[in-house]
Amino acid sequence: MPAPGENLRINGERLWDSLMEMAKIGPGVAGGNNRQTVTDEDGVGRALFQTWCEAAGCSMGLDTMGNMFARREGTDSDALPVYVGSHLDTQPTGGKYDGVLGVLGGLEIIRTLNDLDIKTKHPIVVTNWTNEEGTRFAPAMLASGVFAGVHTQDWAYDREDAEGKKFGDELARIGWRGDEEVGARKMHAFFELHIEQGPILEAEGKDIGVVTHGQGLSWTQVTITGKESHTGSTPMPMRKNAGLAMARVLELVDEIAWSHKPDAVGAAGHIDVYPNSRNVIPGKAVFTVDLRSPVLEVIEDMEQRLRLGAAKICTDMGLEVEFEKVGGFDPVEFDDGCVGAIRDAAERLGYSHRNIISGAGHDACWINRVAPTAMVMCPCVDGLSHNEAEEISPDWARAGADVLFHAVVETAEIVE
Repeated sequence: MPAPGENLRINGERLWDSLMEMAKIGPGVAGGNNRQTVTDEDGVGRALFQTWCEAAGCSMGLDTMGNMFARREGTDSDALPVYVGSHLDTQPTGGKYDGVLGVLGGLEIIRTLNDLDIKTKHPIVVTNWTNEEGTRFAPAMLASGVFAGVHTQDWAYDREDAEGKKFGDELARIGWRGDEEVGARKMHAFFELHIEQGPILEAEGKDIGVVTHGQGLSWTQVTITGKESHTGSTPMPMRKNAGLAMARVLELVDEIAWSHKPDAVGAAGHIDVYPNSRNVIPGKAVFTVDLRSPVLEVIEDMEQRLRLGAAKICTDMGLEVEFEKVGGFDPVEFDDGCVGAIRDAAERLGYSHRNIISGAGHDACWINRVAPTAMVMCPCVDGLSHNEAEEISPDWARAGADVLFHAVVETAEIVE
């Protein structure tokens, strides 16, 4: 299939202006955004996106999970569409680019094709997936997960936020629960542009990350039980210190992750120590170990070594330990053809690039189960994300969208 000429580029200023305009909806308190899923602010952001899509000549579809599908027709009515997109919802203290760049980068493809009067054989559909962040209604990537058959819609509708409100009720309340059956659409391919959310591209001076894999994830909740006692009057040999045991297990987690360098990672971000008093030796520690790798066998090895090693640490200290697998998903290997289209586009356009593994979950990770899928990444300053200080440059946004444009349009096949 013919590739777009290297002179074909998106309108970087228009893309940036759109990003800044969307950022006005659901502003945060420190320069970012608080546009959480199925809030009133989310509804306003969706309406703006729909207005832009319709102005670009697209028809809008809406499924029962609130996923939005803006379609630009192709010349072959029987050809499956090429999908492109990400999400518009944010963290409570989120940035202006996480997810939004991928949605508006997809819209910019449509606008650029219109500017240049280019037709494609396959339709192109720009998608806004509902509740990618999972911050208000867990888990993350909720609607794309239902689309891909990972979750049932009834289960998703029953997810509750901290106030006991249900996802399905809130989606209907803001007026964005459609009638289209979720998951009924068939895709020729799916592409997602996203900020890296890590420091590698910026540190190495690379314009583009060609995402080959998504890391698999394992969450194991560890509960260590000792004995609460006075910190001043309990002799050292007679202590059953659950906090100390936790510290030793966390050091073990670090050692395990390092043994599978450079791509494996491990840590515990959620930690509770009881009774959490200054002068009481902890009698219980509950923490969740987060292990990630792009290789399933590595994750399984890390899980086993965690359980065996933590059990020995606790036995040697006279403590009890329990393990519960509380979450996880297998690693993702993106489609060779789609990945190749992204790499070829970066080379054709003269952008520096490197292969990269996504350390975070994305809608593309679920859609990869039902369609050939790949991701493009651009750098972000200091690798900072899920933070109002999240920042990218207009040049980084333009480069990522240029590569996205070429990969999508080549896959959708230009009609001469």
